Amino acid sequence: MTRRSAQTALSSPGRNQLHRIVASLSDGVILIEPDGTIAWANDAALAMHGCTTLSELGSTVSGYHKRFAVRLRGGIELKAANLPMARLLRGETFEDLVVEVCHRDKPEPDWIHRERGLVLDGDDDSSGCCVLLICDATEAFEAEERFESMFNANPAPAMIARLADLRFVRVNEGFLELSGWERDQIIGHTLYDIDILNSAAEKERAKALLKDGQTIPQMEADLPLPNGGSKLVLLAGHPAEMPNNEPCMIFTFADLEPRRRAEDALRQSEERFATAFRLAPVPMLLTSLDGHRILNVNHAFLALTDWGHESVIGRKPADLELFETAATRREIERKIAESGSFKGYEVQLKSRTNALITCLASAETVTINGQYCILAAFQDISDRKRTELDLISAIEGAMQDSSWLSQKIMDRLAALRTQAKSAAPLLPAADLTARERDVLGLITKGKSDDAIADALDLKRNTVRNHVARIYSKIGAHSRAEAIIWARDRGHQLGPENK
Repeated sequence: MTRRSAQTALSSPGRNQLHRIVASLSDGVILIEPDGTIAWANDAALAMHGCTTLSELGSTVSGYHKRFAVRLRGGIELKAANLPMARLLRGETFEDLVVEVCHRDKPEPDWIHRERGLVLDGDDDSSGCCVLLICDATEAFEAEERFESMFNANPAPAMIARLADLRFVRVNEGFLELSGWERDQIIGHTLYDIDILNSAAEKERAKALLKDGQTIPQMEADLPLPNGGSKLVLLAGHPAEMPNNEPCMIFTFADLEPRRRAEDALRQSEERFATAFRLAPVPMLLTSLDGHRILNVNHAFLALTDWGHESVIGRKPADLELFETAATRREIERKIAESGSFKGYEVQLKSRTNALITCLASAETVTINGQYCILAAFQDISDRKRTELDLISAIEGAMQDSSWLSQKIMDRLAALRTQAKSAAPLLPAADLTARERDVLGLITKGKSDDAIADALDLKRNTVRNHVARIYSKIGAHSRAEAIIWARDRGHQLGPENK
C-alpha cells in the first residue's frame, strides 16, 4: 500500500476501528504497513521523537532504526528481531513495553516511551496495518529517578509499603544498615512477614491509622532483626504517593538502641551504687544539690548519729541541726557551690541526742537518676582527736616544768608537739565577738576565769558565759583545745591578744 492509499484508508469504512483509536487517544500513534512503510504518524508521535514531519521520523521501519536507537530501561540494546516495530511486522502484539529512545548520535536517552502494539485486520479489499501507540513517560520516569535518588541518599532509615497490599516496594541503605536485612529479604514481602508494628508502643492505634492511610505519629517499637533479635527504634509513618500515583506509607526510623544500652548501663551502675552506698562502713549522706534536702542515708550514718531513716529523709540538715553551728553548714554549702567538691574538712556533727562527733568530711557532686546530688562521707575521728589533744596537753604540761628534763628530751617533746598539731586538720574559722576574742586571748596566756574577770572588769559568771560560747563556736571541749585552736589561728586574734 502506498502513502496515498494509506491516507485514503484512514477514512475508509473498513478502518472504523482505527478511527476510534485515534479519536480516543491523545498519545502518539504511528501506522505501519505490512511492507515496513511508515504510513502515518500524528503530531504527538512526531513530537515524542523531536520531529515535525513524517520524513524526519523515517519512511520505513529500517529508516526509523537508522535514525533512532531503542533500548530497554538501563541502556540494554534490543536485538533487531525484538524491536517493537519488527515485532509488529511479524504480527506480534504487546502491552506496556517501556523503552528508551534516542537519536543515534547521542549516548543518553532523549525520551522514555511506554509503547503498545496492535495488528489490525484489513477489509476485504485492503490489507491490514500495524499500529504503534506511544505514551511519553519521560517526566514520570525522571520524577521516579529523582525520588529514588533522594530516597536512597537520605541517611535516615526508611522503607515504603504500598497501601493496596502492604507490600514493601522500597528500602534505603540507611534501613539496611540499621537492621541488617538484605534488600531482597524486604522488597516484595508484606508487613505481615516483617511486622514492624507488632511491638509498637501503640500497636492497635498504629495499625488502624495504617489501614486508613493516615499519619502514624512517632512511637517507640522493637524492630525485628533477621537473626531473630530486635532493636529499639523510634518509628513514624507518613502517607505519600509514589511517582506512579500509587498510595503508599513511608516508614522512617531513628535508632534508640544506644539510648537503651546507656539506660541499662546507668541502671546497673545505679543499682551497684545503691548497694555499695547502703552497705558501706563509712557514714554517707546523699542530698539534692538544689535545696540540700536529704535523699538517702546509709546504715553507718544512722548508727553514727542515732537518727532513724524516716526521721531524716526529705528534711534539710538545717532542720535537723546536723552540724554543730550554722556557720559550719554554710561553709560546706559554699565549698560545694564554688568547686563542686571538697575533701578532709573537719566538722562537728550533732547526733539526735546533741552529742558532738568530730569527723573528717568529704563531698562530691554526682548525678543519680538524672538529678544532681551531693554525696558526702564522714570519717569519725573523735577518738583520734582526743588522743592527739591528750598528747599535746601532756607534752605542754611536761614542758611547763622542764628543769628536770635534758635538752635532748625537750627537743623531742617539741618535735612531737609540732607533729601532733600538723597532723590534725584545722577546724573552720568562727565568728567571735571582740569581747570573746579578748577572753580567748587571756585563756591562751593561761589565765583563770577569776583572772580574766579582773583583767576585763567583768563578773565571773559573765566570763564563764563567754567561755561557753567560745567553746561552742570553735568546737572545743576544754581550755587545752581552745588554746590549740587559738594558737593555730593566732592571726585571727586581735593584736593585743596575740
